[in-house]
Amino acid sequence: MKKIQKGIVNKIEKIAFDTFVLEISSTVKTANAGQFISILCPPKTLRRPFSIKSFNNGTFEIFFKLKGEGTNYIKSLKIGDGVDFMGPLGQGFKIKNKKSLLVGAGIGIAPMLFLKDELNIANIDNFLITGFKVIDEVIQGFDKTVVGGSVIDFLPEIIEKFKPEIIYSCGPEVVLKLVSKVAKQYNLDAQIAMEKVFACQVGVCRGCVIKILKDGKVQNATICHDGPVFDAKAVVWE
Repeated sequence: MKKIQKGIVNKIEKIAFDTFVLEISSTVKTANAGQFISILCPPKTLRRPFSIKSFNNGTFEIFFKLKGEGTNYIKSLKIGDGVDFMGPLGQGFKIKNKKSLLVGAGIGIAPMLFLKDELNIANIDNFLITGFKVIDEVIQGFDKTVVGGSVIDFLPEIIEKFKPEIIYSCGPEVVLKLVSKVAKQYNLDAQIAMEKVFACQVGVCRGCVIKILKDGKVQNATICHDGPVFDAKAVVWE
């Protein structure tokens, strides 16, 4: 079981219609893009998972959208309040020294922004495209933003012009499935960060099992523990 961490709220800001950024300081030493933290949101007993948007010297940023009691609890926090969390959890992106196309959709943009920072630090050329359903949801900070349409429709043009060697993506399953298909069409490696509502969040309850190809066989894997990042070629889509 992962150690429970204690953090302090540094900042809560609204950045779109129903989307906020939360900054927490902690004693955590390291975190990678694609990993997540799991926050206790009283009176709920199950923790809520949030992808890490940035990390620097123990300070995390996450994005959250107002959806229910858990996220409304987080919104109610004030600067200086304590935060009970576990993490970082899961397996992050394995950064390759290759020209990189980043594809995010919805709240799945958070790990894409973290990854973009890591790629920039490593001086790896990259291009980040993201999509939002409506203009009120738009968050800034991307090379290309699509509103009301699908980011998938723009991938062939971007691939032809940018000539990436690898694709990284996070978003709803329908987006990740299509990203994987496009990567296969263009013979590109791809890593995808999968999203799901987790219960235990450490791979014990088996509530987030998917099928993957491993050692030539179809096997079970948990998104929260074995992922959330997987090689796109390994995922067996239902």
